[in-house]
Amino acid sequence: MPKILVIEDEAAIRRVLIKILSEENDKYEVDEAEDGLIGIEKIKKEDFDLILCDIKMPKMDGVEVLEAVRKVKPEIPIVMISGHGDIDTAVNTMRLGAFDYISKPPDLNRLLNTVRNALDRKELVLENKILKKKVSKKYEMIGESEAITQIKEMIDKVAPTDARVLITGPNGTGKELVSHWLHEKSERSKGPMIEVNCAAIPSELIESELFGHVKGAFTSAAKDRAGKFEAANGGTIFLDEIGDMSLPAQAKVLRALQESRIQRVGSDKDIKVDVRVIAATNKDLKKEISEGKFREDLYHRLAVILVKVPALNERREDIPLLINHFSKKITNEQGIATKGFSTKAVKLLQEYDWTGNIRELRNVIERLIILGGNEVSENDVKLFASK
Repeated sequence: MPKILVIEDEAAIRRVLIKILSEENDKYEVDEAEDGLIGIEKIKKEDFDLILCDIKMPKMDGVEVLEAVRKVKPEIPIVMISGHGDIDTAVNTMRLGAFDYISKPPDLNRLLNTVRNALDRKELVLENKILKKKVSKKYEMIGESEAITQIKEMIDKVAPTDARVLITGPNGTGKELVSHWLHEKSERSKGPMIEVNCAAIPSELIESELFGHVKGAFTSAAKDRAGKFEAANGGTIFLDEIGDMSLPAQAKVLRALQESRIQRVGSDKDIKVDVRVIAATNKDLKKEISEGKFREDLYHRLAVILVKVPALNERREDIPLLINHFSKKITNEQGIATKGFSTKAVKLLQEYDWTGNIRELRNVIERLIILGGNEVSENDVKLFASK
């Protein structure tokens, strides 16, 4: 049952509001405060889903209450109660973060509609927070090795800035996880995170994919289309496997980084974009530069911060944690009971040569959970994890 706090110094108005809300099919639990100071103390101690707050009150007026609540519990919607002469102030409070305002004397339908809308909005905000936590868990970085600890520390330092980051490391090591953590811990986390696998897009289509095109730019261009850079405006674009990008596309990416502007294929019109670029590759880009396959000027634009993700063989001490993580995740996905791994099974898996890195380890764990015993044994590993 939603809990509502009414902060109103006029007892008669307070009683009317409480009566209306309390009689609304027993939907709401209503508490009251006769001034702003008492209201703030209650808000600090208790959890409310909605606050109705008068503007003109002794000791602490409604604007001060609004500002205080926004600091301590910003997720609570606040509806201001305005007298006839307070309308301008009420409108101004919405700029300060109030959900809405109602006038005195309160109209029953207007009050109930506003309350329902405010509570619906709070529910939506909570759902978004839960969804974001799920996304964060999806891209959780598992490991306590020195190498992983250093990467986590670097992310904490670099994420709040707009510095470009180049992530290097073999396939299957988790470069994508690093990019997502950089985005989620940045000021751009409310904006989009757009991923582009440069190796998966044919070279003749990569420019259109990144920068968009106008109608008639090429045979199949039946209409104008925005590219990934425009889609990422205000957020982050992750250019995975950038070492596979064609030289003409590299030149356009370089211009986008230098000028924060792009042009759609077939157009000479500049489009301003505000995008943070994170790139990743499994290639040695300095070698690619020496062979004329990658632009040196683009490399220096991208590699403001370099993050090297180690191969799994370089962080074997993390394997027990990864086994436990994947075991829980996979059994949950499969809808079966969680399986443990014997000490000898874990030790044997730590000794394997993981050429496919974490991606390969996950596949092996899934195979062992499906084919192994109630507790995965050393013998199960020898039977089902052999290469």
